[in-house]
Amino acid sequence: MSTYLADTAEDLTVEGPSATFTYRRIGPRGGVPLVLLNRFLGTLDWWDPELLDLLAADHDVIVFDYVGVGYTDGTPHDSVEGLADGTVEFIEALGLAQVDLLGWTLGGTVAQQIARTRPALVRRLVVVAASPGSDLPGAPPRDAQVGAILAKGEVSPEDMVFLFFPDTDAGRAAGRAHLARVATRLATGRPAVSEAAQKAQAAAIAKSTAVPFEQVKTELAALTQPVLYVHGTQDIMIPDWAAYLSVQHTGTATLVLYSDAGHALPFQHTLPFATQVNTFLAA
Repeated sequence: MSTYLADTAEDLTVEGPSATFTYRRIGPRGGVPLVLLNRFLGTLDWWDPELLDLLAADHDVIVFDYVGVGYTDGTPHDSVEGLADGTVEFIEALGLAQVDLLGWTLGGTVAQQIARTRPALVRRLVVVAASPGSDLPGAPPRDAQVGAILAKGEVSPEDMVFLFFPDTDAGRAAGRAHLARVATRLATGRPAVSEAAQKAQAAAIAKSTAVPFEQVKTELAALTQPVLYVHGTQDIMIPDWAAYLSVQHTGTATLVLYSDAGHALPFQHTLPFATQVNTFLAA
């Protein structure tokens, strides 16, 4: 039996113009809510309950599924701009005037788009293991094994540990522990991410990486909120170079690097990561 409060949070719904959004909300109400944005092909069930409990000790934490993904109906968006618009639609459907955003991987790219285009809506921004867009000039080439795994279509638990955690004894152990923690939610019958949603999100990433870096620099410079960039130096999905480039062109940014962390650093170093986020949001 799970000991995490996040595993007992009920599924809630709210109607938006283009979808019925499914979400979960934990932690004390009041103050500025913290909205978490999913990774590529992620759903509500993939958020680590240990992380959610740690964040919800101090914050009103909200997790949800994008339009057309997982528990949320509607037509999935095929661009970062569309994913951002859908997220704003969800936030406004809840009647929230201002939020903090924490976006992991694709969610981090979407969160930056929202913060830039709707600055009054976003108080503070946490971007984790994410790209700002573009092809990241100077970034190292991706490990060939990453492409081979992603080309298989269905990713096994072993593949996920390899993609998201360092290929070390400690990294693999952290990956297996993460999968054990999310098992409670996944065992209840998670909704499959449809083929249409997979194609749409892949198209969104492709469009984002095709943006010229000069445009990305201008967009980063337009961010007015305090931004916390967090990345692992052992990330084989999105190199830490992405965070380094981002912080150079963002006026009010802080960069934190974990030397032994992979793509899923929030679930590998959960307590220090949550502490860092809580401190940043409280400043």
